[in-house]
Amino acid sequence: MIDKDKIQELTHQFLIAIGEDPLREGLLDTPKRVAEMCLELLDPDRAKAKYTVFEANNYDGVVMVRNIQFSSICEHHLLPFIGHVHVAYIPNQKIIGISKIARLVDKYSKKLQIQERLAHEIADDLSFTLNAKGVAVYIEAKHICMNIRGVNKSNASTITTVFLGEFKEFKKQEIFMDLVSGSKC
Repeated sequence: MIDKDKIQELTHQFLIAIGEDPLREGLLDTPKRVAEMCLELLDPDRAKAKYTVFEANNYDGVVMVRNIQFSSICEHHLLPFIGHVHVAYIPNQKIIGISKIARLVDKYSKKLQIQERLAHEIADDLSFTLNAKGVAVYIEAKHICMNIRGVNKSNASTITTVFLGEFKEFKKQEIFMDLVSGSKC
């Protein structure tokens, strides 16, 4: 549970610690804004999302949702990483509403996270929910902790992939990657 009052108190103390005056005009509402931001970016209620599944009606091709925008907060530096997720699965008697795949991405990205775990959590949840024959997840993101500090490489991005079930077969991975790099709608 996010404690808004504690976040406001600690943000006030943080401003003092970095040599700022939390009572100056531009910073008066900053502790409140930071607390609200934490609720928005780190909402624990998203983890309770439920997904409606449907009969696949003998569909056994690849189902894919590409270019799902997301943002998350890196647990190592508490800075954002932002990018796109591509998710595919091969049904096994059940399919999921395509908007629910985007909700699945939100469910796992709205907490302190690392990209590798994010990819696995999305894949594992979808695989478990649908008992899918295969699941593939591809994430490409820019990590602000790397882009504006440390090595300071503003154009660097990180790619992670997870392949479960039939997607462990190289040929199916090729099909998935062709779909990821395919033309835009």
